[in-house]
Amino acid sequence: MDQMVGSKHTRRWPASLAVVAVLVLQLIVPAEVLALPRWVLPALGAAMLVPLVWTNPFHLRRDEPWLRWIELVLLAVLVAVNAVYLTGLIVYLTNGEASDGAVLVKAALLIWVTNVVAFAVGYWEIDRGGPFARAPEHDRPAERPDLLFPQMTADIPGWSGWLPGFTDYLFVAFTTGTAFSPTDTMPLSARVKTLMAIQSGISLLTIAVVAARAVNVL
Repeated sequence: MDQMVGSKHTRRWPASLAVVAVLVLQLIVPAEVLALPRWVLPALGAAMLVPLVWTNPFHLRRDEPWLRWIELVLLAVLVAVNAVYLTGLIVYLTNGEASDGAVLVKAALLIWVTNVVAFAVGYWEIDRGGPFARAPEHDRPAERPDLLFPQMTADIPGWSGWLPGFTDYLFVAFTTGTAFSPTDTMPLSARVKTLMAIQSGISLLTIAVVAARAVNVL
């Protein structure tokens, strides 16, 4: 949800829940595209989530910089494994073994959803130094914005002191994954532009190559 200046604590549970959902999705990736044992990524992700949830289960109250780095490492692993799954799916297609359209649709959907959620959490953790730096109640100097939201560009009644929440970053990731480009929110920094390019590339391959082939098979 959106955050307003003066909120008591910044919510972290939506981001944690999104990561948990993605890790659960890894358990149902079709065997045809698995390049690693099915339990590896969920186990690694669960191990990394334990200190995050234990320290700040619902709201960001304790600022531990090392926890942010753990989450960024988790996200890098998620993106890397997701790219491996996409590569395996493309190889599966090019080998002429793709005869089950349901498998292709399921695999493409899981890869695409993982892509959106992983990058949403990434944008949430990177923009202006992360949620702790953005939240005024934590009294930390925020870095310069990486993303320019519409609410930041005009004096809109009722939106004074607005701060982006996780759902805003999820929407940015969703539109980047569907339009293959930013829509209402503009990337400002080179690091976010790079992340958006990677996300769009993964999404484009998933939709244009895999999903199109799946429709033909069906």
